[in-house]
Amino acid sequence: MLSYFIKRLLVAIPTLIGISLVCFFLVQLTPGGPVEQTIAQWRLAGTGGETGGGRSAQITEEQRQALIEYYGFDKPIHIRYLRWLGKLVCLDLGESYYYEDTVWALIKRCLPVSITLGFFSFLATYLVCIPLGILKAVRHNTRLDMASSAVIFFLYSIPSFALGIVLIVLFGGGSFWNVFPIEGLVSDNFSSLSFWGKVKDYIYHIVLPLTCYTIGSFASLTMLMKNSLLEQLKQDYITTARAKGLSEKLVVGRHALRNAFLPIANGLGQWIGLFFAGSLLIETIFGLRGIGRLSYDAIINRDYPVVLADIMLVSVLNITGNLLSDFLYVLIDPRIDYA
Repeated sequence: MLSYFIKRLLVAIPTLIGISLVCFFLVQLTPGGPVEQTIAQWRLAGTGGETGGGRSAQITEEQRQALIEYYGFDKPIHIRYLRWLGKLVCLDLGESYYYEDTVWALIKRCLPVSITLGFFSFLATYLVCIPLGILKAVRHNTRLDMASSAVIFFLYSIPSFALGIVLIVLFGGGSFWNVFPIEGLVSDNFSSLSFWGKVKDYIYHIVLPLTCYTIGSFASLTMLMKNSLLEQLKQDYITTARAKGLSEKLVVGRHALRNAFLPIANGLGQWIGLFFAGSLLIETIFGLRGIGRLSYDAIINRDYPVVLADIMLVSVLNITGNLLSDFLYVLIDPRIDYA
């Protein structure tokens, strides 16, 4: 078992190198890079050359070459890649072209939003969907099963951004009730509040975006849990357990449920990546500055260091999540052997 995970970790190294190689070359070859972005800004502002008065500035070849050298594009692309990879190995993600700050500093400022949404979404989803899926499987084809299916699929059909707008109108001081704040994670006077006041303020701010962030995953996880348990309840070993006179509670809880959790464990590890991914639309609607908006702005502004850092961090988290899923498989069913 230990040798398997060691092999997976060793395989992850060339995998990450391959991802970095492909992504670096694709990003670097994308038209409209930082040099073109800076020149466009100079021309728009009329400050890039001798022309003034708000007119479009004329950019000299010397200025263009200076920009190319400043961003390091005067070197061959393979040399740029090796330099970037060397810094990456030392956990140096570089400096943002657009924000003129280190990439680590930008990520640290945006992580609280993404981690908050990801972590609490994970808790809310699994704490609700797993018990609901079990209940639906046990009471399959009953009124409760059909009514809950209708509700969760109706919620699943609503786009998260549309739901966010509806929630703001209803509960954010729109046309109805002013119950929840609709911008930021905390209030302006957050630092002056008591401990429980801070907790209350924090909860008030995350209720609406968290609702939008989690509502779409309810249907898929609930039905996965239900169908997985139903499949186990049809197996021969369940029939044998019932024939022995075991109660339905023991049959479901001790025998069927353990095996039914295997597909659920496969998705648990993937939530690590979601902690970091963020959601552009939800962050935009509720005025949050998370990884989703940071990544989007970096792509629009051709902020290569930030784009590459996001790709590599998400790749590391996905690989870690896959390893965690394998480990959970073994915890749930010790009979599984990866040797």
